Amino acid sequence: MVNEHRLTCNGAELFIRALENEGVEYIFAVPGEENLAFLEALRTSSIKLVLNRHEQGAGFMAATYGRLTGRVGVCLSTLGPGATNLLTAGAYAQLGAMPMMMISGQKPIKSSKQGMFQILDVVDLMRPLTKYTRQISNANTIPAKVREAFRLALEERPGAVHLELPEDIAAEIPEPDAHIFKPSDARRPSASQKSLDMACDMLRKAQHPLIMIGAGANRKRVSQALLNFVNETNVPFFTTQMGKGVVDERHPRYLGNAALSAGDFVHCAIDRADLVINVGHDVVEKPPFFMTPGGKKVIHVNFNAADVDPVYFPQHEVVGDIANSVKYMAENCGQCSNHDFTGLMEIKQALSAHLQERAEDNGFPVIPQRIVHDVRKVMPEDGIIALDNGMYKLWFARNYCAYNNNTVLLDNALASMGAGLPSGMMAAMLYPERKVMAICGDGGFMMNSQELETAVRLGLNLVVLIINDNAYGMIKWKQRQDGYADFGLDYSNPDFVTYAQSYGAAGHRITRTEDLQPTLENALATGGVHVVEVPVDYSENHRVFDEQLAELTCNL
Repeated sequence: MVNEHRLTCNGAELFIRALENEGVEYIFAVPGEENLAFLEALRTSSIKLVLNRHEQGAGFMAATYGRLTGRVGVCLSTLGPGATNLLTAGAYAQLGAMPMMMISGQKPIKSSKQGMFQILDVVDLMRPLTKYTRQISNANTIPAKVREAFRLALEERPGAVHLELPEDIAAEIPEPDAHIFKPSDARRPSASQKSLDMACDMLRKAQHPLIMIGAGANRKRVSQALLNFVNETNVPFFTTQMGKGVVDERHPRYLGNAALSAGDFVHCAIDRADLVINVGHDVVEKPPFFMTPGGKKVIHVNFNAADVDPVYFPQHEVVGDIANSVKYMAENCGQCSNHDFTGLMEIKQALSAHLQERAEDNGFPVIPQRIVHDVRKVMPEDGIIALDNGMYKLWFARNYCAYNNNTVLLDNALASMGAGLPSGMMAAMLYPERKVMAICGDGGFMMNSQELETAVRLGLNLVVLIINDNAYGMIKWKQRQDGYADFGLDYSNPDFVTYAQSYGAAGHRITRTEDLQPTLENALATGGVHVVEVPVDYSENHRVFDEQLAELTCNL
C-alpha cells in the first residue's frame, strides 16, 4: 500500500494521486464547472490534460489509447449532456475490448445546489455499457474505487468503466488513514493440459484445418506465438476485420480477410475446411461464418469461454492465455501427413489475382481499389491507418495488406462513425516517429471534424484522407442490395480544403487520380496536420461485391 498524501488534500487531489499511482499519462477532457476541483488538482499533476472539442472525441481517444497500449485510457466530462456525450465512446470501448475509464462530474449530493438542473442518473445510464460504474459518495473510498475500476477495465475481456465524482465529494477532506492501493501484478491463467491435448488431437485428425484470427488475438505476445503456430503446422489462416495484422499478411499461408458477411473467397475456404481453430473470436464482432448442427468442427481458443449463441457453439474450448495456448499447440502438433491444403491454397491464388484487378486504374473519380493501392504504397511497414466507418472500410479490410498488429485500427464491434479522426490523433500522439493516416468518409469525418483544432493545437503529424461521395455511401449500397429506390441519403459538404485551412491545417483536393499518391507522400513527409480530399466512384461496390464475386466464387 502507498500512504503518501498530505492530510489536507481533498477528494479531487486524492483521486488524481490514485490515477498517478495507476500510471495514467493523459486525461482527455471537456471539463465543466462540476470538474473544477478535479481540474485544479490536475494542474500540478504529472498527468497531462488533453482538451478536446467534444466528449465523444475525448472518449474515442481514451479508448484508442487503451487499444494501442494495453493500459487504461482516461477521459473526463461534466454532468448531464457532457456525460451522455461519452456514452457512444464508452460503448465503443466496451464492445471493442479497449480498457478505458470515464470520469464524470455531478452536483453536490449532500445538499441541493440547483434542484434537478442537468441532473441525470448517469450511473444507471452507464451500467449496460460498462464493466463497472459507481458514484463516489465518500472521499475515503476514492482509492479503492479507482483501483477496482482499473482492475476490471484491464481484466480479460477488457472494457469500459465509469466513476462519478460529485462536487462536494471532490472538495471533501478524507480521513487521515485513507490510502492508495498498489496495482495488482496478477497474470492470466493458462489453459488446462487436458483441453490443450484435446485441441492438438483434433488438429492432427483434421484433413483441411483452417485458423481464424479474431479481435481477441490483437494483444501483446500473441502475434509471435501465432506466427510460430502457423509456421510449425503450415495451417492456412484468415482474419476477421479486427484481427488484421496480428500475423503479417504477406505470409504465404494468409488467405484473406472476412470483410464481407458472405459470398467472398474467404467463405469458400471456410466451406472447404473441416476444422476451424478460432483464435480470439469474439461474438461482438460481426461473425465471419455461422455454425450449423452437423457442420464443420470449431475449436474456440480465447481468454474466456465462448458465449452461448445460436450460430456459435464450438465443439471444444481452450480457455486461458492465448499466447500460451497457441505456443503449446505449435510445439505439440507440427505438420501432419493427412493435412491437405490444396483446395485452400487454390482459393488464395484466386483471391490474390482478384485483389490486383484495377488496383492501378486511372479513372476519375477514383475507384476504391486505387485508393487502397496508393495508401498502401505510401505507408511504411510500421505506419498506422485509423479507419472510420463506411463503405471504404470493407475495401481496406479486403485489399489493404497489414504487416503488423495494431497498424490497421478499425472498429467492427460497435462500428461507430466519427471514431476515425480521434483514433488517428491518438496514434499520432503515442507514436510521433511513425507515419499515421486517419481515413474517413465525408459522413464520418463531419461527425467529429471539430477535433481538427485539437490535432493542430497538439502539433500532431497526421494525414486525414477524406473519401468523398457526398452521401452515406454504405447505406446507399445496402439500399440498392435490398431493391429499394435511391432515396434520402445524399447531402452536400463544405469545401474541405478551406475547412482544413480555417483550423490551421493544410488542405489538398485531388482532381486527377495520378496526383493521389504524390500528394499523400508529400503530406506524410512534410509533417503537421494535412487534410486530403479524394472523390470516390462507388459504382464498384455493386460491380465487385454483388456481381463479380458471385460469378468468381461459384466455381471454386
